[in-house]
Amino acid sequence: MGKPTGFLEIERVKDSYEPVAQRLTHYREFVPALSDDKAKLQGARCMDCGIPFCNNGCPVNNVIPDFNDLVYHQDWKTALDVLHSTNNFPEFTGRVCPAPCEAACTLGINDDPVGIKSIERSIIDKGWENGWVLPQIATVKTGKKVAVVGSGPAGLAAAQQLARAGHAVTVFEKNAAVGGLLRYGIPDFKLEQSVIDRRLAQLKAEGILFKTNTIIGSKDIPAGIVCDAQTVITPAELDAQFDAVILAGGAEVPRDLPVAGRELKGVHYALELLIAQNKQVAGGAANPIHAAGKHVVVIGGGDTGSDCVGTSNRHGAASVTQLELMPQPPEQENKPLVWPYWPVKMRTSSSHEEGADRDFAVQTQAFIGENGVLKAVQLVRLAWQDGKPTPIAGSEFELPADLVFLAMGFTHPVASILDAFGVEKDARGNAKASTEGNACYQTNVAKVFAAGDMRRGQSLIVWAIREGRQAAREVDQFLMGKTVLPR
Repeated sequence: MGKPTGFLEIERVKDSYEPVAQRLTHYREFVPALSDDKAKLQGARCMDCGIPFCNNGCPVNNVIPDFNDLVYHQDWKTALDVLHSTNNFPEFTGRVCPAPCEAACTLGINDDPVGIKSIERSIIDKGWENGWVLPQIATVKTGKKVAVVGSGPAGLAAAQQLARAGHAVTVFEKNAAVGGLLRYGIPDFKLEQSVIDRRLAQLKAEGILFKTNTIIGSKDIPAGIVCDAQTVITPAELDAQFDAVILAGGAEVPRDLPVAGRELKGVHYALELLIAQNKQVAGGAANPIHAAGKHVVVIGGGDTGSDCVGTSNRHGAASVTQLELMPQPPEQENKPLVWPYWPVKMRTSSSHEEGADRDFAVQTQAFIGENGVLKAVQLVRLAWQDGKPTPIAGSEFELPADLVFLAMGFTHPVASILDAFGVEKDARGNAKASTEGNACYQTNVAKVFAAGDMRRGQSLIVWAIREGRQAAREVDQFLMGKTVLPR
């Protein structure tokens, strides 16, 4: 490594944040990239650890020690080449990935891990600033046509890899703009839509065609929380026009909470808030759900719930409370027990820091309303024993609530879309396609592959990119009998 003793001498370089009062007034990103000097210090902390567990902790297998060292030596362009060799979209992962690589960092055993995520973002942001991120147009065309259904990170990664292999790729998106949940599910204060747009310009320059407002299936197919489709293309039409199809439409069915009062006005899925807000920020119609002056309860303790907290605070909510069914995790994980795996520990996001009460080990019993309008949430505290919750007698209580956002995750893809193709589903309702053996990512339907959350269920952006890349390799092998695409 460039500085073998760096991890002994330098503390982790932490991200800086715009002050809370200031960032609550807008929806722009508020975490600037590291300066060159700070990025060099961050890279200097990377140990010569012998076995870089961070590589395996990262689902896309980023070559992390190499680009850390290159940043330390300020060889940014080579660092960008190394980063792009495994990750098509580091500007996305460098902003919204939870960084399992850092949990696996060897230095993290007894110290703060290397700030890998901030280094990754610094590399790609510098690449864009200096004009190093250019279209890579295939010099030889294969004459093969591939359809990609869904334009989230899995679909975009698969499309880019296949286009670079020389195939003619068309991406179908049911909504008005490309990006999937990158575009519609992640607030702009975490990932500005302009960051997506500049990458899409590169993909278009590489020859990828995008057809938006287009759903694959039939007019009566439900299409998740939002669907702007004006055109319908049947699976039979795709089969006739393309040599292969990749289903990468994500896991769009949100987990519901079927308790008394679920039908009350004011109870919403989280994405009903987030999608409408992103559309408004992009210049669309005003969000019909607005939390100004209201008591907001967010049910679900993950990232989507945190995004609802941040959005509600920007609306000017009177109060925001986030509830979690599971018990409160420890402030610090037992590192010798869990390292290098993802630890369960208390995580406080930037949105939580902006203002939110958090309560754990509570279960929703009912939504309470007047004249069909939500007024409160009835809850009970839970005792957890042997991994099982038991309501505590006499612990019932109520919270005032004008808005409730259900942010409890997603269960599986829209089943009727898979049914339209005749794709077999696994026990969880995902597209059944193995990643082992000679027919990886292939479904039971000829020429049809599946990748990302549509295949594996709700997961991380890094897993989506990995699956898109790997599925592209399998499609290239299927079409050409060989492939040079990396796995």
